[in-house]
Formats: sequence, C-alpha cells, structure tokens
Amino acid sequence: MQHRQLGRSSLSVAPLAFGGNVFGWSVDEQRSFELLDAFVDAGFNLIDTADVYSAWAPGNRGGESETIIGKWLKRSGKRDKVVIATKVGKWVEHTGLSPMNIHEAVEGSLQRLQTDRIDLYQSHADDATVPLSETLGAFARLIEQGKVRVIGASNYNADRFAEALKVSKEHNLPRYESLQPEYNLVSRSSYEKELEPLIREEGIGVINYYALASGFLSGKYRSDADLAKSHARGGSVKKYLNPKGLKVLAALDEIAAAHKATPAQVALAWLMTRPGITAPIASATSVEQLQELFGAAKLSLTPNEVAALDDASIGF
Repeated sequence: MQHRQLGRSSLSVAPLAFGGNVFGWSVDEQRSFELLDAFVDAGFNLIDTADVYSAWAPGNRGGESETIIGKWLKRSGKRDKVVIATKVGKWVEHTGLSPMNIHEAVEGSLQRLQTDRIDLYQSHADDATVPLSETLGAFARLIEQGKVRVIGASNYNADRFAEALKVSKEHNLPRYESLQPEYNLVSRSSYEKELEPLIREEGIGVINYYALASGFLSGKYRSDADLAKSHARGGSVKKYLNPKGLKVLAALDEIAAAHKATPAQVALAWLMTRPGITAPIASATSVEQLQELFGAAKLSLTPNEVAALDDASIGF
C-alpha cells in the first residue's frame, strides 16, 4: 500500500486513519483490540485519539481511549508498526495550551499509551489566551526530549493556523505539520474556501475528521425512521436528511454500483483524491465495518465520477 508523507515531516502514513474516539465508548476493550489488530494487519498505521476520549460516555472520565490503545500496544508488540496521534487541550483535566498544561498532559498520555514517544501530538483546539510562541515553545521542548516526534493542530481557522506557521518560522520553532478539520462531501465550504489554499501552499498534511459525516455518507440513514438505528450517531445526521443530502447519497449509490462498492467506500475514495488530504479519519465498531472501509484505499474513481460527486455536493 502506498503511504503518504504527513506534511513535510518524517511521518509516512497509509491513506486511512482509524478514529479512536470509539474506544471505551461504543466498543469495549476486547472489540477495540480486534479492530486495532485488523487495522494494522491490513497495512494501515495511523491511529488517532485524544486525552479527552471518551469522557462523554456515561461512567467515563476521559483517558479511556488512550488506555485501551496502550494496553493493545503492550499486548500486541506492534508499536513500531503504527503512528500514534493524540491531542491535548480539550479535556477538563488538562484544558488549554499553556506550557505547563502541555507538559503535564503529555506525561499522562505517555503513561496511558504505555509508550516513550507520541508520533503526532496535536493541539486539540486553538487557545487564544496563550501566545502561540509559548505553545509552540512547549512543543519544541517535548521534541527535544524525544517525547514527541511531530506536532499538528485541530480545529484552527485559517487565520490562526497561518499565524502559527508564521510564528514557527520567525522564532525557529517546530511548525504544525498537520491539520485536522471537519471535511466530507456534506461539509465542504468552510474547509475549501480558506483552509485548503493555505495547507496546499504550505505543504501541510490533512487528516480530516467526520469523513463519513457521522455515518450519513454510509447510506445507513435515509429517513427519520433510520435515525433510531444508532443512539450514538442518529442525532448527528438528522441535519443531512434533506433534498441536498439525499442528492449526494444518490450520486454515491450510482458510483458505488458501477464499482461494486459501497457508498462509504466511494465517499472516502473521493476524499483521498482531494489535493492535500493525507488520510481521512473513520471509525468502525465491528471488524466487518472496518474491512469495508479498507476497500476505499483500493478504489480508483474516474475524473467524471469525481466531478459528479463535486457537482452533487455543491452548496455544502
């Protein structure tokens, strides 16, 4: 499988990332181990998580996803086969991007992950209360200490991300090599209008989240009655159940039929054709679902098919 360089960094990743938000939430520890084994055994390597995952689940406090990944790393012996990406800044235990918070948070993440380094450490959200030079300086020290290899950012707007890159250059500090925005066929304009030109100009890698729009682009949800299929996801996709959203599903259906593929595979394959996209993030709660997602990396869309999806999703 052909890997892609993440920004200008030393990291090389397969074109699909596993979203670890499900670990300790919609899948238990044993199922998480099965999913991680299947993911790596199929040739993929980028596992994305965060210290806050999955604090929103009843009975959780945060740190569950990292803990499960850490147990799997120790049990499987596959640490050198994976790129571990985690985040700091949104967990109530370690909120914000002050140097003190970053240095305290990374120790907790390293302990839960049972590893001596984090391959990609990401600012989970912008923190305008802390000078960018201080945040980036804290990351620089972690890189110098060997605790972090590469840094990235999530949920930054174009102006702030551009400012962060400028600060890195002016102060000779490590730069954010990746960006994690929301981006998919039914959420395009906010990314494409301002962020995409910037990341392409600066050579930034993109690992976008909600690649399947919380499952809507899988075709599983086509009516209000379908929303009951998933208590975890159903409420998030209701906003797409309109003529515009159904038009996108129809285009996905047509192309999927031509390739003997599924709508989810086509939606991910479309993302993989986008300039600057390194690896869309997708999650699965069963090995069968995960194996379906793998098919996206083998699917080659024609220019006409890409154009048809572009046209169907105009306005999103």
